[in-house]
Amino acid sequence: MMKVVFTLLVALGYGTAFMTNPAASRSERTKIFGGAGGRASTLEGKKEKVAQIQSLIDTSQMVFTVPAGSITVSQSEILRRSLPEGTTAAVVKNTLMERAVSGTDYETAAELLKGPHMWFFIEDDIGASIKAYNGFIKENDLMESHGIIGGVIESTLYDADGVKQIGNLPSKLELYAKIAGSIKAVPTKVARVIKAPNSKLARAIKLATMPDE
Repeated sequence: MMKVVFTLLVALGYGTAFMTNPAASRSERTKIFGGAGGRASTLEGKKEKVAQIQSLIDTSQMVFTVPAGSITVSQSEILRRSLPEGTTAAVVKNTLMERAVSGTDYETAAELLKGPHMWFFIEDDIGASIKAYNGFIKENDLMESHGIIGGVIESTLYDADGVKQIGNLPSKLELYAKIAGSIKAVPTKVARVIKAPNSKLARAIKLATMPDE
């Protein structure tokens, strides 16, 4: 089973909540998410959050963002399981995200910072990650309210349509399948090429060794 990291860096200055298990009660959920007076609201707490985000950015080939509100705990768990290995989803306060991307290849992501966002940090399989999220919002009737807003690859900012086009590219597994198919076909083609010259060569040798009449 592929391991997926699903970290929830809660928006609006709250603490970090790891969505591995749903909260059992309102008080427990409050404890998990923290409050305005928690460590996340302190200078050191904010620095830690920025460092965590920068660590994700440093290993990402792409980031994209979606609206963060109104996703239930059970839906979050479904989304977590659907993401490919190496993709992290996190809700990040805009001011922290702005600090984290400042001076990096993802600085243009600051142009997308309006309203609460969930960010996807993709280490490896970009196509599969976008397809997984689009499949999730389709299955959970969230396409109108939670469509992809935009994303960034190597300093280039993409709007929703741009990210959609990137998502239509073959996934890593699909590329592997195509490469494997191509490799499988090569020996057959090579054998045909080799076989034809050999038959001609054999006929030439036979004619050369025949006694003169």
